Amino acid sequence: MADVTYYVAMPFFQDDGGSPVAGAAEECQSSSGALRRAEVLSRAAGSIGAVAFSRTGDPLIGEFGDAQLLRKFGSVPDDLSGL
Repeated sequence: MADVTYYVAMPFFQDDGGSPVAGAAEECQSSSGALRRAEVLSRAAGSIGAVAFSRTGDPLIGEFGDAQLLRKFGSVPDDLSGL
């Protein structure tokens, strides 16, 4: 199968200790959709920010490249290597 690109929006919240934690990732239809959704998620109650990113790979074998950041909204961690 050919490589597929997934577009994702993911909010960030603060835990009880004040550390940022990622919320549930939401798959979007396009990069512009991920950008719009991340902006909305960044303004939701309790959210400190959100990111929009993409990942490309082969879902049949489960092999994907690193996430490519599209944009950050709000106050999200600088190190997003865990995406």
